[in-house]
Amino acid sequence: MFGRRSDGWLIKQIDPINAVVPYIMPQRVDSQVMMNFEIDYTKLMRYVAEKKAEGHDIRFMDVIIAAYVRSIAELPELNRFVVNKRTYARKTVSVSFAVLRSNGDNVADVDENTTKCYFDPRDTIFDVSRRVTETIEQARKPDADNPTMKVAEKLLTPMVMRPAVALLMWMDKHGAMPRFVIDASPFHTGLFLTNNGSVGLPAVNHHIYNFGTTSMFWSMGTIKRKVEIDKDGKPVRARYLPIGVTIDERVAAGRVFGMMIRNAMRYFNDPALLETPIETVLKDEGHEAALPKVK
Repeated sequence: MFGRRSDGWLIKQIDPINAVVPYIMPQRVDSQVMMNFEIDYTKLMRYVAEKKAEGHDIRFMDVIIAAYVRSIAELPELNRFVVNKRTYARKTVSVSFAVLRSNGDNVADVDENTTKCYFDPRDTIFDVSRRVTETIEQARKPDADNPTMKVAEKLLTPMVMRPAVALLMWMDKHGAMPRFVIDASPFHTGLFLTNNGSVGLPAVNHHIYNFGTTSMFWSMGTIKRKVEIDKDGKPVRARYLPIGVTIDERVAAGRVFGMMIRNAMRYFNDPALLETPIETVLKDEGHEAALPKVK
């Protein structure tokens, strides 16, 4: 309450313009900025194949998440969120994503389980891959203890859902949301990532949610094929992995997001840079995001 939250530290030294913006754009849908970029698929595929030969099962998604985690360590402003017109530094580094889970042999038996994975800002790509793998394996278990689904199931009745959701949104707005609800909610996360390419869809600029604290939404799409002209003037075939990005522009200055894309592209072009732990994790007003404490 009164600016205090269990999942974030209130930012006190904020630029006056940035302090005014949440009053002009009070909701995330007001402040969405969308952009697109493409990753060289050949370089990414070559790296994944090399790591597999070394015994590391690295996914494209692991590279993207590892680049995001490293960006948080370098640019902690990216890990902020805005609630009730106040800006907070997130206490954890988290990514939410959907996991497809099969309940039988038929396509119709496949359902979707949304989960959330936490990271240490010092994680290497191998750490990220291990954490993502563990989270996916847990989410795919038939009897997975998924708190998100448990909360949703309790709200299925409209007579319960309407007042319950209104209460939760009020509590979230005023910093009174119970910690177990925040932990269960995939909407209380730094990044929401979706792999549209896994179901044959293109990358999209997905909206970010008013409920919760999500500051960014990234979407991976199906591989694009192009014909380009090389340095010798000859046509060559190229393949790219398209990424759609939607951000809440209130959390940081435009130059910070520009630096994020620049740094991320450097890691996408050379993922081996993510194999070494970062030497210095920058803090946000003296605060450093960390893994949640084990209960």
